[in-house]
Amino acid sequence: MPDLVFTRRFSMGHRLIHGASESCALPHGHNEFVTVRLTPTKATRLDGRGNMPVSFQNAKQTWHRFVDERLDHALQLAEDDPLLAWFQTHEPARAARIVVTPGDPTTELMTCLLMAKVNAFLLAEGGVLRCSELSIEETPTNTVSFDGDPADFIPQRSTEQTCWWNRADMSIAD
Repeated sequence: MPDLVFTRRFSMGHRLIHGASESCALPHGHNEFVTVRLTPTKATRLDGRGNMPVSFQNAKQTWHRFVDERLDHALQLAEDDPLLAWFQTHEPARAARIVVTPGDPTTELMTCLLMAKVNAFLLAEGGVLRCSELSIEETPTNTVSFDGDPADFIPQRSTEQTCWWNRADMSIAD
């Protein structure tokens, strides 16, 4: 069965405070490309009429909305980053635009979290497709690709079904 593959660009800011290079400990940004590969959950012969398990438009609609409305120009911070508490206290409206992650928001972690999120959307939309691979191009020379079960790699203390990445809603924090 043919897979559907599509890419979306977004701009983001983040900082890494747990052992990355000193330059990454300062807030900085990237223009990233996220690519998803959607695979049918059941092999089915094309029907001779529409000849697709789900149209591209339907398959990518919720995901693209999430990327455009929630990830684009958002700040990614670890749940224990002091900047998060500062925003929550001093600028709560802007705090709503912060993607909160279990530990540093590395590209490696974000591939797992975003794969879980897109799979939550797909399951809520009938489960005809699943995300079999997700990659994030952080810079023109650095890409992280993931093709496993994200629950096996997301920090264990945060894999509960109630976390934002496991919910089929537009949340980016808990």
